[in-house]
Amino acid sequence: MKTQKTAPKPFLPIALTLVALLVAAVVGAVWNLSADSSAHSSQARAATGGESAALQLQSLILRGGQLRDQGRYQESKPLLDEALTLAERAFGPDSFEVAAVLNQLGMLGKYDGHFDEAEAVYRRALQIMEKTASPMHPLTATLFHNLGGLEHARARFAEGEPYARRSVEIREHLFGPDHPDTAADVAALAALLDGQGKYDEAETLYRRALGIFERVYGPDHNEVAVNLNNLGALCHATGRAEEAEQLYLRALAIKEKLLGSKHVDVAMTLNNLAVFYKTQKRYSEAAGLYRRALEIFEAALDRAHPKLATCRENYEQLLREMTDRQGE
Repeated sequence: MKTQKTAPKPFLPIALTLVALLVAAVVGAVWNLSADSSAHSSQARAATGGESAALQLQSLILRGGQLRDQGRYQESKPLLDEALTLAERAFGPDSFEVAAVLNQLGMLGKYDGHFDEAEAVYRRALQIMEKTASPMHPLTATLFHNLGGLEHARARFAEGEPYARRSVEIREHLFGPDHPDTAADVAALAALLDGQGKYDEAETLYRRALGIFERVYGPDHNEVAVNLNNLGALCHATGRAEEAEQLYLRALAIKEKLLGSKHVDVAMTLNNLAVFYKTQKRYSEAAGLYRRALEIFEAALDRAHPKLATCRENYEQLLREMTDRQGE
């Protein structure tokens, strides 16, 4: 009996970090906050030994963020939890510093598959920003960006679109249309539109973001790789096989160069290239890539993580189809 076939699933990562900007904000709350918030932060620093709390907070966020970005989620969590405790004690539970740490925890929750926890901390951070800062603040834009990315991870693309459009609106107001932070928001919006099948607008936005990233960062940057991966998935979905393969291969080469061969982001592109090769009936190549991706995911992610589950499902589906073909 033939196995019922369903389409294997590619991943569309969204660049969500903006870490350097946020760390700079934590050290002394340098962005333009309201007068009340700035005064509170100054009083808190004075009460906790000058700049010592801010410097300790910077160190915790930098190290926690580095571990998260390396895919070492279990090591990252205690450091970011410690950063939150420190920020609440030193600056107050409704301070800008707390909002910045909550954003970092939300990113970790999104990456390691704890989506409900991520949403809760993002929303708490957004409430703090609404009380203490301008509605056009960079961290507010980042929180909308990340809420959109969280909805993308949940495959709730239409729900994420308004968040992404709001982040683009704020960032264009602050920095203009050609800034790399604006481009990150544009790329995130493109991925949400892509997920809804709005391919024309999504492709226009992907190419806009890619052009900015290549001009600002050069051809071998992670933001470039993320958008090459996503554009490859779009070309695959719209029947442009040759272009899709070249985009995937270029994205994979950049990621392996920057991140090493065992990083979760590398595994995401390996999965996508495997999906592509399966549709081209290049089954052996697809199987090898799925095995590589699974090895990485299994080492880095919880057993119930959606990315691991999807990749395993894709691989098992491929094996069933290969078995069916041998029996024909």
